[in-house]
Amino acid sequence: MSKKSVSTEKKSAVNDGIYDAMTLGAPKVAVLGLQHMFAMFGATILVPMLTGLDVSTTLLFAGLGTLLFHLLTKWKVPAFLGSSFAFLPGYFAIAPKGEAELLPYACVGVACAGILYLILSALIKAFGSGKVMKFFPPIVTGPLIIAIGLTLSQTALDSCADNWIISFVAILLILVCNIWGKGMVKIVPIIIGVIGSYLVAVALGEVDFTGVMDAAWIGLPVHFEKTAFWAFKDGNTGLLITSIITIVPIALATIVEHMGDISAISSTVGKNFVEDPGLHRTLLGDGLATIMAALFGAPANTTYGENTGVLSLTKVYDPLVIRLAAGFAILFSFCPKFAAVIGSMPNATVGGVSLVLYGMISAVGVRNIVEAKCDFTKSRNVIIAALILVLSIGIKFNAFYGDGAIKIPVTIAGEPTTILITGLAAGALVGIILNAILPDRE
Repeated sequence: MSKKSVSTEKKSAVNDGIYDAMTLGAPKVAVLGLQHMFAMFGATILVPMLTGLDVSTTLLFAGLGTLLFHLLTKWKVPAFLGSSFAFLPGYFAIAPKGEAELLPYACVGVACAGILYLILSALIKAFGSGKVMKFFPPIVTGPLIIAIGLTLSQTALDSCADNWIISFVAILLILVCNIWGKGMVKIVPIIIGVIGSYLVAVALGEVDFTGVMDAAWIGLPVHFEKTAFWAFKDGNTGLLITSIITIVPIALATIVEHMGDISAISSTVGKNFVEDPGLHRTLLGDGLATIMAALFGAPANTTYGENTGVLSLTKVYDPLVIRLAAGFAILFSFCPKFAAVIGSMPNATVGGVSLVLYGMISAVGVRNIVEAKCDFTKSRNVIIAALILVLSIGIKFNAFYGDGAIKIPVTIAGEPTTILITGLAAGALVGIILNAILPDRE
């Protein structure tokens, strides 16, 4: 092959973004990997900060989950798997104040939600996506996503109330960066909001660095007492069942979110990943990554739109740069001092950031309904949406303490116990059933 043809081949590779790792060189690829890590970082660490899960464990399984996803999708899909916000109501239902002894039970529920991904993956492989997804149309998933954001709103406001000045700085920075930011500034508004608000908190004397000073530089990111395995050892059967019933229906919304993300990545890269490697493979990868993360005490995983934005910005579509970001996340997970810095962040900073994010979750639900052109002149659609919203929001999400939850007394292995059904679980189940049985007439 001539030098000219080799040069032409390299130029073509750079243009289509497929072989960029081979043509850009190691230093540039490393920088791209770091860029992707920072893009996912703010949102990924926010979930453990809100729930009480471990930051180091979260980073470890975000990295490992991403690598597993790439393996199962034949190394073709440039997606990063970070913490899912959609499951927050489930964590708060089981462990409303981040109780260490209750979080493992929530992790069991999330792991079972991951199994739903595997079931749908198998069904899509066998029957095709069209026949399966007709049971989860936007008229069901849209109101459910709206309800997820609205049920979380009070927790954000409570955190903001600790110091509204600090919260306002976080909110303002996110809005400014998201609307007027350019380049990477527009891609990472969350981390800019967190850092800016954190610095203001330091200046106001609202940050305690004692834990940071005491933390070690190197340590293991997994702790048995924080894993789902501890819940099985503890053996509260009623709480295990309650956690599963409460959290598994949330996966109906995240599965739809997953499909939207894969479509967005396909559009950005210019390849149909729904067909190759196939939606069944991407669901399988996401589901197994979530199961693995939850079993070891990390949040559920989901494909990240932030990293899709970086792909669009850089025009470098090689999945290798995403795998490098996963490697960096794994590396940071072995530094307890880094996790302690994150843990020292005041509630007001978390509240300001989460106030925006929770609102965006509900807005995504509205967008799904609008884009699908759901016809609300049909009585069936109005009834389905209405019942999902009223049940999901009206039945309080603090199920562990029984605040408004539906209580079902049962006897398991001769022992009486109570299963609690939260609003989101009730709303999802009622929505699916009504959509299946109500006639779709003009």
